[in-house]
Amino acid sequence: MIRQFELVEKVCEYDPDADEAAINRAYVFATKAHGNQKRASGDPYYSHPIEVAGIAAGLKLDSATIVTALLHDTLEDTLTTRDVLNENFGSEVATLVEGVTKLSKIEYTSEQSKHAENFRKLLLAMSNDIRVLLVKLADRLHNMRTLHFIANGERRRRIAQETMDIYAPLAGRIGMQEFRDELQDLAFQELNPEAWESITRMRDLLHQRTGASIERIAAEIARKLRENGIDASVSGREKRTYSIWMKMQRKAVSFERLSDIFGFRVIVPGIEDCYRALGVIHQTWPSTHEKFKDFISTPKRNGYQSIHTAVLGPDKQRVEIQIRTAKMHQVAEYGVAAHWRYKEGGPDLTVIGRDTYQWLRELVEMLEQGETPEDWVEYTKLDLFFDQVFCFTPAGDLIALPHGATPVDFAYAVHTDIGDRCVGCRINGRTMPLHNELKNGDQVEILCSQAQSPSPTWADFAVTAKARAAVRRFIRHRERDEYMTLGRQIAEKAFRNEQYAFSEKALEQALARLQITSLAELYEQVGRGKISGVALIQAAFPGTKLKGPQVPAAHWGGLDEHGRRQNGIPIRGMTAGLAVHYGECCHPLPGDRIVGIQKPGAGVTIHTIDCEILEQFGDMPERWLDVSWDASGNSPDFFVGRIAATLANEPGSLSVLTALIAKNLGNISNLKITGRAPDFFDMLIDIEVRDVKHLTNVIAALRGSPHVTKVERTRG
Repeated sequence: MIRQFELVEKVCEYDPDADEAAINRAYVFATKAHGNQKRASGDPYYSHPIEVAGIAAGLKLDSATIVTALLHDTLEDTLTTRDVLNENFGSEVATLVEGVTKLSKIEYTSEQSKHAENFRKLLLAMSNDIRVLLVKLADRLHNMRTLHFIANGERRRRIAQETMDIYAPLAGRIGMQEFRDELQDLAFQELNPEAWESITRMRDLLHQRTGASIERIAAEIARKLRENGIDASVSGREKRTYSIWMKMQRKAVSFERLSDIFGFRVIVPGIEDCYRALGVIHQTWPSTHEKFKDFISTPKRNGYQSIHTAVLGPDKQRVEIQIRTAKMHQVAEYGVAAHWRYKEGGPDLTVIGRDTYQWLRELVEMLEQGETPEDWVEYTKLDLFFDQVFCFTPAGDLIALPHGATPVDFAYAVHTDIGDRCVGCRINGRTMPLHNELKNGDQVEILCSQAQSPSPTWADFAVTAKARAAVRRFIRHRERDEYMTLGRQIAEKAFRNEQYAFSEKALEQALARLQITSLAELYEQVGRGKISGVALIQAAFPGTKLKGPQVPAAHWGGLDEHGRRQNGIPIRGMTAGLAVHYGECCHPLPGDRIVGIQKPGAGVTIHTIDCEILEQFGDMPERWLDVSWDASGNSPDFFVGRIAATLANEPGSLSVLTALIAKNLGNISNLKITGRAPDFFDMLIDIEVRDVKHLTNVIAALRGSPHVTKVERTRG
């Protein structure tokens, strides 16, 4: 454990103006506050915050951060209050300590929720001051170094998994590679001890065999650079155990077949020297181009800059080399901490880039939209783990995205409103589908419309947290709105059936009986099928004798000139797949006689009145809804109609069929050949049409073709 004067001296070495008095007070305060508390190792508990402060001092952080490290557990594990911290150390330190402190006094429904809520608060706090995260990472690193003292194996594995899933990627995202690598190694040792021991043993044996060779190759690279007038520091580096394991898994190769367990780092004075050194190395040894990456011209989102290359070096050994300046090396090792100068207003954004924290702002924006803790952690993992691609706007602005990102992700990265109104895109001048995977260097133009809103299908291919959260948020809000609309219509229909005038006052009187707090919630529950129209009437008018029809919809009246019943609940205009679903067993179209079947908790499924599946609900009249197509307005909706066709088995038949469907403004969404003979073949075709009349026109056009032997609408 680092002693008090040693800690102060360590801080003063890099910051002569450090607040020694505050550090001394915090050191003494932490030892007294934690008193006789013990850690799992048996050491006094105060040894932990003191070691965390030592780690923070190793990062050369400011005095307030060192004090925060010393006090970071006082709010959670002692009787200390924020007022006490504020009085003794000032509001800045009190705010930082509170940001690191977990929400241990809140009741959670599960350990996962507890973990998610703790992490949620951490990110909210560090969005205002990144030092919160620096202290938290130092705290986690010391806890991982002493993890083996915890007797409970399940608890050790949970902490290790949390470290691997969240804290190690977070360290990497803000550029603290040394922290990330050590956290991953310590977690890996707990989660997969057999693999860790095996790889460590093989790596040590390799080091014994090649140690001298590594020093010789480093000296050879340095000599070549000096001969060309480049003053460089060259050192060998060794991959960590977890990094080796991941590469073995990713490439499906054995340890012996890995060629880059050892690499070399070249540190030069300036940026021009980086490219000069690259030229010398490539002129001296043949390069392997697939490993070349220039992160100086296009830095990573965490501020990382370096040139990566691979050559067949001395002794024809494959050698990986990283070339960077001393300042870049500091950023690569310590990330944001390398540029932290709080007394000058924060990190040097001219060096690490103002977009370095864009990912953090996007996560906080998502938190403010009300995502659940579990969803939020899921999205956070997505953003933390993915590699990146760099794309450009038409104006030339650089947008960094995760590997596998699509134009939808690009649109939301530019601005939330752009994502919400996206209708299409052009990639490198060509119109492309929104699910197209973006590649490095793509120029992306997003096409927008004020009438557009996010499509539920985007959730199938969007990969960034921001895009996925926006789509889910839209689905959740639209779904709730549609359930409420449907619920009100069902309520109005139930009142008409019982010959009552619809009145929200009567519904308000039913709220307490149904244990519901608001009319909005009542409408939503009715729309979802959790409360039937009959139950609603009985709650609003206790003791009433039901007068309405209690028979299946097959016995309801006829249709008007629009193919609808005057009193049916109109369902057209609702988003398919949310509150209303269309039966794939019968493919109902506007103009068909239809009935709705409520499924508790899942809304209403629309079937044609002659659908065979309705027989399953013959003894459940309470599930039947009298619904109709709303023929008013100019809805752009298209519906899927299914036809069965028999075509002549000759060249051009299929081309004629598809051309006729297109000429009549139908769009084929699916086609399946169901039978084939020497002269004919049969197929099922799903066609997007406006209504029954539209499908009838398509069928009539097909029947007029000599290539089509038979065509008719079909079910199922």
